[in-house]
Amino acid sequence: MHLDLDQARTFVSDLDLPAPRFGATGLALAPPIDFDAARDQAMVVGSEVVSFVQGITAEQRSDIVNCALLAQLRAKKVAPEPRSLAEVRDWYREYFDVLGNIGFVTQQTHLQHYKTKGDGFEAHQAVLDVAATLLGGAPAALALVTSAVKALQKMDAGNPWITIFNRESRSANTAHFQVSTVDRDPNGELFVALAAFALEARQRITQVLFFKFRENDVQIENHAGKASINAALLAGLRAQIAQKLLAHSSDYLSKLDI
Repeated sequence: MHLDLDQARTFVSDLDLPAPRFGATGLALAPPIDFDAARDQAMVVGSEVVSFVQGITAEQRSDIVNCALLAQLRAKKVAPEPRSLAEVRDWYREYFDVLGNIGFVTQQTHLQHYKTKGDGFEAHQAVLDVAATLLGGAPAALALVTSAVKALQKMDAGNPWITIFNRESRSANTAHFQVSTVDRDPNGELFVALAAFALEARQRITQVLFFKFRENDVQIENHAGKASINAALLAGLRAQIAQKLLAHSSDYLSKLDI
């Protein structure tokens, strides 16, 4: 898919997003997010945990976080509170469409029903299982995802990431969340490995990642794959996307210490 900057700018300009939460008008990334290219980092971006391996520039980290948030907000406009797997699929259809129009070019992807192992199930187990397959050839990225999940397990319900992530990832008895890792391929090009999950349970879902299900009480789908990132296109869209998100970012972003 050829991505043209002028077309991408028109696409972003025409995107209809939800109104800011509670009439927020704060500056983007307030308080400021300290993106540091010298180390691994992880961020909570709405319903997504985005991890960066060492060496991804601060500008590129900011661009990718903003792209993830833009895609989520557009999906939220189309499917505000998905209450079934079918509605969650609509949410993801819009989410992936936005990414595909602003510089993310899918290399490989698959959608499947996730099979639980044994009678008990916690969503973070599925994250680690899928990540192990998706990132088998990238040990540093796999280790980063594992560290992020372990960090999340230690946090209490009042932590900012919990508030944001739970608010954006669940609606009654359905949930959706994404775990993505940004790295460079052997040629030095940016790519993202992304695992997206959709859940529908018989009971109300509370803390999504660590909620305990019985095998027959939940349906799970996951969409996993890799996409190359057109860094030049993202740079060309940087100011426009940041402006588009100006009234939203501070209510959807939180740094995760790993």
